[in-house]
Amino acid sequence: MSIRLGVAPDAALLAEAVAAEFLRLASEAIARHGAFRVSLAGGETPRTAYERIAATWRKAPGGAIPWDRVHLYWSDERMVPRDDPRSNFGMARAALISRVPIPAENVHPVGIDAANPGAAAADYEQTLRAAFAGESKALPRFDLILLGMGADGHTASLFPGAPLLDEQARLALAARHPETGEPRVTLTLPVINNAAATIVIASGGAKTAMLDRAVRGTGRREGEPLLPIERLRPASGILLWMADAAAAPWAASLVYRVTTYC
Repeated sequence: MSIRLGVAPDAALLAEAVAAEFLRLASEAIARHGAFRVSLAGGETPRTAYERIAATWRKAPGGAIPWDRVHLYWSDERMVPRDDPRSNFGMARAALISRVPIPAENVHPVGIDAANPGAAAADYEQTLRAAFAGESKALPRFDLILLGMGADGHTASLFPGAPLLDEQARLALAARHPETGEPRVTLTLPVINNAAATIVIASGGAKTAMLDRAVRGTGRREGEPLLPIERLRPASGILLWMADAAAAPWAASLVYRVTTYC
């Protein structure tokens, strides 16, 4: 595993850099095995990146992206209607899906069942197992998983101290926001850590301390349990942190190039 960090001068250029990585990985995956399977992040940070992908996909390194070869999944989802502003699917639909010629059958959202998020998680696990059934690996291997990062160290809907952090067998589980109790569905760490490439996007000064801790270990006390974001350990993939200068002022000299930490 290699841990890499790329820093952009501001949020707009960060979105462009993320879009460029997405298109590069899409071109490579489609050339290699005929498909690009990506798990999208929710929240506000990736929105502009999705808009940039929609605006620039015809200029991908391998030529215009054939969207019939792209399959979209989600790293986590809130159990809210898909037209709700909090919906990760709704955000991606507005910023990306509605703007590119991707077939409807290639879009695989998490089912919404606020009364029984466990059932929604089980259904999504079956969706994943069916989609990746033809492969020899026990776990799905996404070409790319996009993630955000909370200032508390959570990623996807994996929150600090949650028992599901230790899950080893399931692909998707129900989760709840620790403060609001909002029901969600999230991919589990074994699935995330099996991806060929993982990109964590961090923007803004509120993420500075946690990004520094996650990338360089700054501020971590000996014997302290690892936070979810610190548990990202791709088994045989690339972990790329992509930040703007506000989130990584301690790495401002890297604008813009990627450095490898280990």
